Amino acid sequence: MSSSNFAFSQGNSATQNQTEIQNLYSDHHRWLHSWLQQKMGSRFDAEDLTQDTFTRILVRNNTETINEPRAYLVTVARGLLVNHFRRKDVEKAYLDALITQDEAQALSPEQQHLIFETLYQINLLLDGLPAKVKKAFLLSQLDGLTYQQIALKLNVSVSSIKKYMHKATLHCLKFKLKHMS
Repeated sequence: MSSSNFAFSQGNSATQNQTEIQNLYSDHHRWLHSWLQQKMGSRFDAEDLTQDTFTRILVRNNTETINEPRAYLVTVARGLLVNHFRRKDVEKAYLDALITQDEAQALSPEQQHLIFETLYQINLLLDGLPAKVKKAFLLSQLDGLTYQQIALKLNVSVSSIKKYMHKATLHCLKFKLKHMS
């Protein structure tokens, strides 16, 4: 196939894909918004997540694989919904911690935002690890505790902490490799 034919066929494919996304949006937007509003209890949050869902599909740009539109939309939206609630949990925990801080140590809104974003990224990075492994990793990396101190705090052996740290480190490396490509 010549390069001009290839460019032409890509153009048709892109136009067809754009039309399919427009149809998906017009046929299912109202339904998805209603589904999300029921799950979230907020019309405004549902509007945001509805748009995020269609944006995610638009970026992926492969509507050819969508056989069941509503099931596909729910799958994409559910992932965004989980991230939304996870983010809210991290934000709430951070704000709760700020309340206990005295005013002399108060951070600017910019600093608070940077810390929150970092905590959220750490939470995503460690997602899927068992609770003790995650706790051991955080105690080591954020609190600077030794393996012995962590073992005492978690009521496990130092060899268990070494295993936890190995598992957490491998998990982080896999995450990094996965997100580099």
